[in-house]
Amino acid sequence: MTLSAAAEAFARPFYTEGHRHYHTAAHVQAVIHALRVRGVLTPALELAAWGHDLIYDPRAADNEQRSADVFGAWLAAQGAADDLQTEVRALILATRHTSPPSGRSEALFVDADLRILGASQGDFAAYDHAIRREYAHVPDAAYRQGRAQVLRHFLNRERLYTTPEFAGLETQARVNLEGALGRLETE
Repeated sequence: MTLSAAAEAFARPFYTEGHRHYHTAAHVQAVIHALRVRGVLTPALELAAWGHDLIYDPRAADNEQRSADVFGAWLAAQGAADDLQTEVRALILATRHTSPPSGRSEALFVDADLRILGASQGDFAAYDHAIRREYAHVPDAAYRQGRAQVLRHFLNRERLYTTPEFAGLETQARVNLEGALGRLETE
């Protein structure tokens, strides 16, 4: 079994947790597909895709850190090379979206993770609904306020996508984000 196949087998049970509606194996596969069809998928990117949302607790603020720790321990137990472990960890942590990516691989991975923002209006609406379901524990007013803050964070960026491979999603992403923000502000 390849390391990628073993990673998928290890990760899949995490992605079936009942509270997940968007952060599922389908999201991971969409990230991998987005990288593959653009001809930029590497083994490290594929591994990071399986590891990046391994831990997903909508009430926690350290999911990426915990995912990197759990997946990193698994990679180490598999005997993965130190440089591969380091790269995968950095890729996973880049999906915190708190600072610009520090290199091409991180930029590609972040762009692939955010590709849903530039999806068709119907796919974006399904994503937006799934995110609300993941945060069902949050009262409506607090959710609208918090979600609006997240959407504004992305809209305030000069560019949402930093690689040429994903730049074509920029216009649709801004339309989707502005529409979602408008709906939140009028509810």
